[in-house]
Amino acid sequence: MFKKRRIYLDNASATPIDKRVLEIMASYNQDFFANATSIHSSGVKTREIIEKSREKIAKEINAHSDEIIFTGSSTESIALALLGVILNQKPKTKNQFIPHIITSLIEHPAVLENCKMLEERGEVEVTYIKVNENGLVNPKDVKEAIKGNTVLVSIMYANNEIGTVQPIGEIAKEIRHYKKGKSNFPLFHTDATQAMNYLETSNVEKLGVDMMSFNGSKIYGPKGIGVLYKKRGVELTPIYSGGEQEFGLRSGTENVAPIAGLALALEITNKIKIKEVERLTKLRDYAIEKLLNIKVGDYKIILNGSKEVRLPNNINISISLITSELLVIELDAKGIEVSSRSACKEGGEDESYVLKALRIAQGEKLNEEEGSLRITLGRQTTKRDLDKFVNVLANILEKYKKWK
Repeated sequence: MFKKRRIYLDNASATPIDKRVLEIMASYNQDFFANATSIHSSGVKTREIIEKSREKIAKEINAHSDEIIFTGSSTESIALALLGVILNQKPKTKNQFIPHIITSLIEHPAVLENCKMLEERGEVEVTYIKVNENGLVNPKDVKEAIKGNTVLVSIMYANNEIGTVQPIGEIAKEIRHYKKGKSNFPLFHTDATQAMNYLETSNVEKLGVDMMSFNGSKIYGPKGIGVLYKKRGVELTPIYSGGEQEFGLRSGTENVAPIAGLALALEITNKIKIKEVERLTKLRDYAIEKLLNIKVGDYKIILNGSKEVRLPNNINISISLITSELLVIELDAKGIEVSSRSACKEGGEDESYVLKALRIAQGEKLNEEEGSLRITLGRQTTKRDLDKFVNVLANILEKYKKWK
């Protein structure tokens, strides 16, 4: 009855579902359960909802409806983009053509693990672009890495761990200059999963990408649903066979309720984006200043990634002389939920490869006892929440000071 409110500061991992989205999903789950490939009345009605949702999503990013492909997640969307391009190049490999991919060292595992898998199979060669001391990719580095067999560039719009925003427009410009009058390659893919809530995504043409991946769980929509925007003319080979749904690229019975929920979630997100970005930017900067002013014992707190060129809801800090796991557990015990790295790597023993790349660019290396925290704000976050978080963190450091 008197349950204490917990403070959720892990919105980069997953956002709560908007109540309006939940309502529409509940309605569709109950009334539109038929298979959309069926030609009877119920199937036709289900198909209509899916296609209307596709049109809504296309409108929100200024695309054509036949450029929107539904998947089960951002991870699957990314896999379809990467593997789909390489599979489409398979016939050429018989002529000793080895496709080349360009990506960055700080991409999401959905990109990096697929690139490594293809490398290990000997099916591609990959260039991993370094980032600078602020966690940013230099577009000129991408340009210099392009060569005759480069078929794909995949650079994320915003980093899921340290929140840095990559110069996607400038990278697209460099790729266009290279392709001018030469070829249709390389294609440009971006993982916009963390960007959809906060960055400019209303016109994929102006963004300059050929493919873009995002999902519902990061925009206050449902889990288990993702999207791949694929520009007309881009040829992909499906990564598995089946029922030929989604223009023959993603077989499987469409999940109508999450599809409709994602469409509504994106509409809501875009309506409130400007105001929410302004509100969260102020809260983010307020919290960063308070965190960097914590003075307890020999602990040193630093901000990871650019202070300005970052998502409005992302704060990533490192604290010397204490581990990430201990900090997360102690904060959780006090009712505050944060993460230590990307949720896809949470709980693993490996160090953060994103922070490792950042430290290399800074001429340093990760310390074994360098605790990193990812604090990601959301629509429910208040200034009072952040004040409590900072105070609790300071108390935790004070508690363990005597052991250092």
